[in-house]
Amino acid sequence: MKIARPRLPRTRGGRRRLVQAVMAVCALALVPAAWLHVVTDGRLRTTADVPRTDVAVVFGAGLWNGEPSPYLAHRLDAAAELYRAGRVKVVLVTGDNSREEYDEPDAMRAYLVRGGVPDGRIVSDYAGFDTWDSCVRAKKIFGVDEAVLISQGFHIRRAVALCEDAGIASYGIGVAEPHDSTWYYGGVREILASGKAALDAVVEPDPRFLGPREPGVAHALTQASAG
Repeated sequence: MKIARPRLPRTRGGRRRLVQAVMAVCALALVPAAWLHVVTDGRLRTTADVPRTDVAVVFGAGLWNGEPSPYLAHRLDAAAELYRAGRVKVVLVTGDNSREEYDEPDAMRAYLVRGGVPDGRIVSDYAGFDTWDSCVRAKKIFGVDEAVLISQGFHIRRAVALCEDAGIASYGIGVAEPHDSTWYYGGVREILASGKAALDAVVEPDPRFLGPREPGVAHALTQASAG
């Protein structure tokens, strides 16, 4: 069966209207990205100048053969640096453990321990399936009111905006990366993800899994104060 191809307008006015429609769609697609820049203005820092905060939140970024991917490892390196410098007391690792053979939080925990963060200062969120879920659960389940968020530069504004909307006073650290194919893919993906972020901020849906409150962060902070 021959598939009919869409036909372009034949008249100059029709082509002009088509171009205008395409430009309008592109402009609308960029509105959420512009919103992210506005709402996160002044909230981005580096590991050297971020304010001292009790909790750092590290978002999952995939595993390679059971170990943190390079991007995730760089996020965890930044968290370990903050802990060793005394800028944070507890690290909340949030990621995907939706199936038995894939466990981001435990891999993140093991990596941090190897990097010098005591196991008792690490708290795991096994249901951080996306950025919005991680932010809402950090607030509602783990009782985090203020945090330093750690991700790559192309993602950190979305993380800060969503955690702020979830009720967490947030600073963001965007880990620098070489501008390779993964970095460019992440940047393009963020343009699309910013639309979902804006929708999440407006609708405020419940996470895929909420569950009961967990005292892990509070207990870790108590241990940190006692130690």
